[in-house]
Amino acid sequence: MSRKFQVKSVPSTWLENNGRRLDCGPYLSGAMEARELLRKLPAEKTHLANLTVDIFHAGRESRQWVEAEEFGVRFMGSTDVLAADLSGLPLISKKQVRANPNFTIRAGWTLITRSGTIGRMAYARSDMDGVACSEHVMRVAPDEQKIKPGYLYAYLHSRFGVPLVVSGTYGAIIQHIEPHHISDLPVPRLGELEEHVHNLIECAAEKRVAANDLINTAIANMATAAGLPELPASNGIPFGVNAVSSTCIVNRMDGAFHSHHHDEAVFLLKDAKAPPTSISEMCTSVVEPNRFKRIPIDDPAFGVPLFGTSALMWSDPKPSYLIPKNMTGIDSLVVGKSTVLIPRSGQITGIIGSPVLPYGELIGGAVSEDAIRINCPDENVAGYVFVALKSEYGRRQLKARAYGSSIPHLDVSQIKSVQVPNLGARLIEEIGSLGVQSAKLRHEAIACENQARELVENAIEAGGH
Repeated sequence: MSRKFQVKSVPSTWLENNGRRLDCGPYLSGAMEARELLRKLPAEKTHLANLTVDIFHAGRESRQWVEAEEFGVRFMGSTDVLAADLSGLPLISKKQVRANPNFTIRAGWTLITRSGTIGRMAYARSDMDGVACSEHVMRVAPDEQKIKPGYLYAYLHSRFGVPLVVSGTYGAIIQHIEPHHISDLPVPRLGELEEHVHNLIECAAEKRVAANDLINTAIANMATAAGLPELPASNGIPFGVNAVSSTCIVNRMDGAFHSHHHDEAVFLLKDAKAPPTSISEMCTSVVEPNRFKRIPIDDPAFGVPLFGTSALMWSDPKPSYLIPKNMTGIDSLVVGKSTVLIPRSGQITGIIGSPVLPYGELIGGAVSEDAIRINCPDENVAGYVFVALKSEYGRRQLKARAYGSSIPHLDVSQIKSVQVPNLGARLIEEIGSLGVQSAKLRHEAIACENQARELVENAIEAGGH
């Protein structure tokens, strides 16, 4: 989609007040309007640097990857800070993290992407505490004696804070911001409201952690009920050597499918206390929508939000744009609570084969044809399918069934053939309800965070009251 052409007239004083910057970004982003409104705000304002312990990033250095958890720390890239689920992250050497403590994230910090797509933000929740993070993410570490961390995040992530952060962007091809670009950003002090906003952001963070804990509990319950041993977590498909009969390679000859890594999961399922069944027998249909022409529109009254597969992984999924409600084939794109989404393409160590149970704006929204739909008879069955595919047994099968060299793909038939434990209706409903509850918690977390931002924005617009 081509970028929209924009024209805007600005007072010459804006150029003077902004160091005579002549690039158009700060003037078109809304940063100048936000700064002017904050300047006129009667409430006390403090520079960001005076409310923080530090604003920094890890610094650029080559990374030393490891495979064993005893030698490594989970590592987030710039897109991972937005993720709802941190399982499957690669491991960076503990020795390297000890040598550079700036890698480490602490709960309560505001995380801001600082290169490429700039200004995406996340609040570091408790399951991020101690995780290492890329130099492409800026850390804003609040001084909790001076300001509540949740309030600071809500303000920076508001429609006033984001334009001011992004206005410090520099560079033509690969854009960046540095800590000193936001150190003098004005932060309005809103009295007792700050505590309430902080509590809402903390509530959102706690719900997201609780959702992940519920998923882990559901996976453990499924394994116990089926008599399955715990498999070590993996991100991709490790190198290995395996011997198979010639009759096994009639349909597929790729090594990943016949690897010991994949075989181990399939053989353990076959020998489990509960006999396995296929995804095709659990669901009503597995569908890959047809490709369609994108026709972006602006009016929400006539449009449906369209999500790409990357956004499916975020703690707060955001659409790419709106597409017409009356578009031919729109029904095949809109998803509900009884559908499990599976990204069909990408790198093996990436999002391909990562199941998602819809929440937030995804419910009732349209998702691109790059996500295969597993349509289930009800929410609890969908929750169980999500849990089973989220487990290491599901992950290994989905990753190994992808085909292609440059950009691997999954198709409907490969997903239909994935095996999951058949635990009977009662246990499927019980375990599936935990998956459903995890999606509800993620949905509630988004509502809490949105409410916190709205309180901040409304107070600023009302003059700080």
